Amino acid sequence: MTLPMVSPPDDAAPTALARYHAAVARVDALIERPSTPTGKTTAEIRGRAILRLDQARRFLALLGNPEGRYPIVHVGGTSGKGSTSTAIAAILTAAGHKTGLHTSPYLQAASEKLQIDGRLIAPDRFADLVDHVLAAHGRWLAAGEPPLTYGEIWLALLTTFFAGERVDVAVIEVGAGGRFDLTNVVSPVVSVITSVDLDHTVTLGETIAEIAWHKAGIIKPGVPAVTAVTGETALGIIRAEAAAVGTGVTRVIPGETFAPLPSPPGQNRWRNITGPGEGRVFPAPRGLYQVTNAATAVATARALPPTFAIDDATIAAGLEAARIPGRYEVMPGEPTVILDGAHNPEKIAALVENLRADALADPGRRPVIVLGIVEAKQHAAMIERIVPHAAALVVTVPKVLAKPGAEAAALARTARDAGFGGPIRIEPDPDRALDTAIDLAGDDPLVTVLVTGSLYLIGNVRDRWYPTDAIITQRTPWPDGTHGAPG
Repeated sequence: MTLPMVSPPDDAAPTALARYHAAVARVDALIERPSTPTGKTTAEIRGRAILRLDQARRFLALLGNPEGRYPIVHVGGTSGKGSTSTAIAAILTAAGHKTGLHTSPYLQAASEKLQIDGRLIAPDRFADLVDHVLAAHGRWLAAGEPPLTYGEIWLALLTTFFAGERVDVAVIEVGAGGRFDLTNVVSPVVSVITSVDLDHTVTLGETIAEIAWHKAGIIKPGVPAVTAVTGETALGIIRAEAAAVGTGVTRVIPGETFAPLPSPPGQNRWRNITGPGEGRVFPAPRGLYQVTNAATAVATARALPPTFAIDDATIAAGLEAARIPGRYEVMPGEPTVILDGAHNPEKIAALVENLRADALADPGRRPVIVLGIVEAKQHAAMIERIVPHAAALVVTVPKVLAKPGAEAAALARTARDAGFGGPIRIEPDPDRALDTAIDLAGDDPLVTVLVTGSLYLIGNVRDRWYPTDAIITQRTPWPDGTHGAPG
């Protein structure tokens, strides 16, 4: 079945929106399906992952192997992979290539996971896509195959969408890990590993070496690899994997391949030190940690096959246009509210760098922090790093389907144990927690509000500024048409 290429007219939006929400509900229902396997050992978890990869490959074959119809850039890593994917896609779009982008998870709307040249999939098109894939799933079940999971269906959705749109290239973000992630069925033209740190320790392991082994699994025979990993343990494993499959690794190294430059508040500039474009100054999205992500995106652009040759001016234009919601995002209006989806200790450490830079630029500036963390994350390490920079703390609970949030009162106790002596408020509802933080900030221009700890929490509160239905129908994370613009 060939999907229609034409999106519905704008005046069909109300019907399209209803169809979209119904389609999302059908896919989300797969999350609620109880999981039969209960084994928790490494071998049992790995065995199930291998089985799911095999099922995913066979289901994609039933769909005509859509993942093989266009070049793919595959991006993994503990932190920075969403921002790096967005920057790579923006560079490719600036170069005139029709570019698909898949990042995960989404903040507010499932359609955020399916983008072409910065535009979200149209709601009616999403509904058609779900109809198509779930009809194939029906045929799969009728043939006696086991029910597929939410992740397997989403893999089919994204690969089928990009094939139907006839993209020139797609940038696909790894979900978690890499070696056994469902996206690892693809055969990329470049593999990217942004970082390796402790996260998803239940499934990936509790050491850097174990996690690096999972990340390195996206490196493919003869396919160029790019990494910003600097730790010797993880880097050694990545290099060994590359050598084993007969490819090389391009490294992105602060101070050696790139250098951040002093920049005005809210802006980022960095210099390329070595290789093509040596000495060239490039922009990066807001947030100090985005410099490494931008440098990784540039290294990836240069590692693409010769048919994608992209000059420095085009790279700069792409980076200037790159925007990703929920990453040190300053919301419109007063008081200043910043949303940052830092959800592991490494991301919190990067966020703290931004807070320190803000305090240096504006002495005395400190935030009231709204903090909510998913239960499976490393709460103590995250809290220990962030609370020294808070004027006050409001703890809450992210709302997300099938992923319990950490108890707010428990987070408050951990903050006290970490030595935080400032005011703490407990408000389990994210919207009311934001209201509480705004009240605590008052009229003091030096006190801002920072919401962090979970991308799901960011999605919960961001609707206040950018209503979710407007994002869906206008097909942009910034439906007012201004905040996402460069500047």
